[in-house]
Amino acid sequence: MECRIYSYLSRARRDMEVNLKIICMLCSAIIWGSGQIINQQKLKGIIFLFFQAILVFIELSTGTLDVLLGKVEATFRNAGYFTKGLWGLYTLGEIPRESSATLVFDHSIMLLAGGIISTVILLLFVSIWIWNIRDAYISRVKIERGEKISSIDYVHSLWKNSFEYIMITPGALLILFISVIPVLFSILIAFTNYDLNAIPPRNVVEWVGFKTFTDMVRIPIWGNTFLRVLSWTVAWAFIATFTAYGFGLLQAILINAKSVRLKPMWRSIFILPWAMPALVSLLVFRAMFNKDGTINRLLMNSGIIDQALPFLSDTNWARLIVVLVNMWLSFPFFMALISAAMTSISPELHEAVEIDGGNSWHKFYHISFPVILTATAPMIVMTITANFNNFGVIYFLTQGNPRDPSLQLAGTTDLLITWIFKLTLEQRMYNVAAAISILIFIIIAMVSGYNLMKTRAFNDD
Repeated sequence: MECRIYSYLSRARRDMEVNLKIICMLCSAIIWGSGQIINQQKLKGIIFLFFQAILVFIELSTGTLDVLLGKVEATFRNAGYFTKGLWGLYTLGEIPRESSATLVFDHSIMLLAGGIISTVILLLFVSIWIWNIRDAYISRVKIERGEKISSIDYVHSLWKNSFEYIMITPGALLILFISVIPVLFSILIAFTNYDLNAIPPRNVVEWVGFKTFTDMVRIPIWGNTFLRVLSWTVAWAFIATFTAYGFGLLQAILINAKSVRLKPMWRSIFILPWAMPALVSLLVFRAMFNKDGTINRLLMNSGIIDQALPFLSDTNWARLIVVLVNMWLSFPFFMALISAAMTSISPELHEAVEIDGGNSWHKFYHISFPVILTATAPMIVMTITANFNNFGVIYFLTQGNPRDPSLQLAGTTDLLITWIFKLTLEQRMYNVAAAISILIFIIIAMVSGYNLMKTRAFNDD
């Protein structure tokens, strides 16, 4: 009989302990921090309750209170910040300005931006809410184990064990709102019909799913333009990078040769193209290679040519010019980088090659070049990625020209990034530009990730 009573009491005690855990979790789920207060952690409970008060205050003060008091019509449009944000993100508005008989109308892009921001902020509050529920449960478990807990000890432990996370949180939040949210906005634009025919607030933008992406494949001129611009962009990224790298390598080898005197002077001279503002240099080169520019006049006055060469109006010439100008602007960076890498090479290695009967080529190929390539491989990959989106050199030198009737709103020297610029600012085809941006991101991420993983500099072996 006593065993049965003991068993019953033990079971009742376990049930009560389970019930207390559930009660703490439910209380914290409804009123943040109440579970902590039940666990005698008043300071922690007040902190969680403060976050809930902020959430409720924002929602009530931005419209929900007026709806509850009957001051305005009870619609999602008049609701609080978070409710209206979620509604705007889902619908992108319902009333265009053209069809509105009153001053009430919806601006789809503002609703989209506001919806993204409110959703991100709401997710942050949800994470605090989950943390609050989980903490109430864990604290109750510790109490039932007989452990001593207090809010002050928890704060000290949190500061000690999570100091790094606490310090990087402000920067992470700044990146979230300055970088991540604009990226999300651009991604979502690709799934709408936001173009010249749907400019808010005159019209309401609508969600169209993957229609923009399928149109780029289904409509021949769009697919042809994308593939041709993409192929030139990829070719440009590699050619522009390796011509600049090769010329920078050559200059670094020549300047660091033993027979060269006044090395600091030569380095200073060759660093000037990199030190000058790129925009100024590009505008000067554009004037020089113009039909009536300095280069054509010099060649014609010298009797080398009879008529002006189409440096910027012929596709082949224009592509050659942008490669040469980019090489001129970029080689000083690689020259300085490679010169720094060469200083880390031990002279004894070169002496060992000479003892074995090797010449200068052997010293460079077997000793210098492997060290240089290992040190500069990450920068090569980064430069390829940067040249993939090298807007300045192309736009300020050729503006993507010359034109080609077989291309949709693009020139033969246009990169994907300059094509996007034209589609956005000149043609107002925002959805198409956003879709191309997504494709660019996927391509760059795949190429950069693969190349970085293959370089020796990122190999632990």
